[in-house]
Amino acid sequence: MLERIKLKIAGLISLLWREVAKFGVVGGVAFVIDSGIYVWLLHGPMSDSQVKAKIVAGVVATMFSWVANRYWTFRHRRQANVLRELVMFIIMNAIGLGIAAACVWVTKYWLGLTDPTSVFIAGSVVGLVLGTIFRFFAYRFWVFGKEMDQEEAFAHDHEVLGKRKTGTDTEPAGSAGQGDTGTVPTVVR
Repeated sequence: MLERIKLKIAGLISLLWREVAKFGVVGGVAFVIDSGIYVWLLHGPMSDSQVKAKIVAGVVATMFSWVANRYWTFRHRRQANVLRELVMFIIMNAIGLGIAAACVWVTKYWLGLTDPTSVFIAGSVVGLVLGTIFRFFAYRFWVFGKEMDQEEAFAHDHEVLGKRKTGTDTEPAGSAGQGDTGTVPTVVR
């Protein structure tokens, strides 16, 4: 069982490493934008509204992130319907921003830590890390997922994740009478 999990993780890493690297660069720049605006707002115009300051900083960083991910990270998979892609991107980022804002809220109201350093760490370190993990998988499998399923290089995604493509549906690996060998296809690019 442990070996099978290890193989699935290795297959997933093999499949996603380039996208993760590009996504990481975009995320790093977005982190600098988000953190810079957040610190400026905490020490300036929104010093008494830490949660709102986190939301404002997150919105600016999100707009940068959409443009950078659309035209660089996932450029070869942009959807023809830009409005649908933007709406999906905004929804996923709203959830990610909600994660970061919730971290600030918990730190300020549950833990009682209100100093700028504590709320910064909560929102721009813990919240951003958790939100970024969510965002990557949301972009990869929901925002840009349909187009990726049609590309040859990503034909085995569902198998790597433990599901097999059968016609138009996905089902757990080993179902529909197909024996599960426990092997994971690797995609090398």
